[in-house]
Amino acid sequence: MWVGKVIGTLVATAKDDSLVGSKLLVVQPVALGSQPAGAPIVAVDTIGSGTGETVLVVSGSSARQVTGNPRSAVDAAIVGIIDTMEIDKSLLEE
Repeated sequence: MWVGKVIGTLVATAKDDSLVGSKLLVVQPVALGSQPAGAPIVAVDTIGSGTGETVLVVSGSSARQVTGNPRSAVDAAIVGIIDTMEIDKSLLEE
């Protein structure tokens, strides 16, 4: 699992049948402190999140399981909206 910020939406009229009816969002992975960490990815929204929210994302086979179709064309799925996150920075390695 990883943390990201929803930065946009994606609309694809023509897509694989396993994605029909799915809401697709563009998510920017973030490091601790909300700094961008890598390239944005497209994730299927399984919980009703929206632009600007900080979310919890699963990838790979876990993402396909969440959609209810283990053969779906999904590589990332949003599975939670983060309300708060506390980090003890003294425990982080420099």
